[in-house]
Amino acid sequence: MNFFTEARSLLKVNIRDYGMYIALFVIMLTFSIMTDGLFMSSRNISNLLDATGYIAVLAVGMTLVIVIRHIDLSVGFAAGFMGAIAAIMLSQMGMPFYLTIPIILVLGIVIGMFNGVLVASIGIPSFVSSLAAMLIFRGALLQVTEKTGTIIVKDDNFNAIGNGYLPAIAQIGGLNLLALIIGAITILFFIYSEASKRRQKIKYKFEVVSNQIFVVKMLFVSAIIAYVTWILAGYNGFSWTVVITLAVVIIYHFLTTRTVLGRHIYAVGSNPEAAHLSGINVKKITYIVFGSMGMLSALSGILYTSRLQSATTTAGTLFELDAIAAAYVGGVSAAGGVGKVTGSIIGALVMASLSSGMNLLGVGISYQYMIRGGVLALAVIFDVMTRKKRG
Repeated sequence: MNFFTEARSLLKVNIRDYGMYIALFVIMLTFSIMTDGLFMSSRNISNLLDATGYIAVLAVGMTLVIVIRHIDLSVGFAAGFMGAIAAIMLSQMGMPFYLTIPIILVLGIVIGMFNGVLVASIGIPSFVSSLAAMLIFRGALLQVTEKTGTIIVKDDNFNAIGNGYLPAIAQIGGLNLLALIIGAITILFFIYSEASKRRQKIKYKFEVVSNQIFVVKMLFVSAIIAYVTWILAGYNGFSWTVVITLAVVIIYHFLTTRTVLGRHIYAVGSNPEAAHLSGINVKKITYIVFGSMGMLSALSGILYTSRLQSATTTAGTLFELDAIAAAYVGGVSAAGGVGKVTGSIIGALVMASLSSGMNLLGVGISYQYMIRGGVLALAVIFDVMTRKKRG
């Protein structure tokens, strides 16, 4: 099998995984051409990544919820409510940020676990329980913000999470040195991780791609990482939002691909009855996934509140729909059991890139909603069609 035949065959078999990367590349290239390069400017890409952060974090948690065949509609207003609680603790109670953040994250876990109990132990459909929770958090957010409408946060350390950047060690030719170092380390880690995974597959006699395809993949991904790093280094480097989002993705990618817990989550999503018969505690997995979703909702609320440097009555509006859209566009199957956290991040970037590009082109907000809805519909149609072909 020659290089091009193998590449075509690989793309066809893994179209669900590779399709979103191709879509993101096409979207970015199209908008870059249509805006005369403004879309790919350092400032715009930096702002795009920062604006994606709080939705990307939610999309990671939503991926696992959908994988186990559930949904969580409460995450948006839960994020808004917990962001408002963080603002109250910082501004009105005078609590330091290093205590506020862990308290809010623990509160998120408790809230998420409560949802998990309603779904797993009582048997309420997740759509209904999370819809009820969404209304409760919406009311709670209005309650805590009704006096002032907006709670201003003046804690510089907290606000730096959403607006600050990693400090620059030095500037080389106008580029942030620390950003370049982080990019180089990321490329080396990626190559090492992929090479290690390939060695393990060969050791246990699993099928692997040819050396040519493997090298091309390494070069292509490394080039993308290097290019994004170069763009960010030309502005202010890596923001704290991007660093936190990357940390969440790395941790959850490891948990879902390299641990027993991850295998159990996908087993429950593929077939809950078979998973139960094989000895997996389905209720426990449901608690963990919803608890994780609650914690990530809290983190999303922290990122959003720190970015705005305030908590508002409208915080969290439509966050849940953006997170669900990002998960589906990123390749999560509506039937459960299929989906990757890395794919959901790409899905979040696809949706954010569409919004950013259309804003730069002056497209009306009404058309933006229709176009984003169309993209989501196409993603689900694509999922259904690929499952039919495999079936």
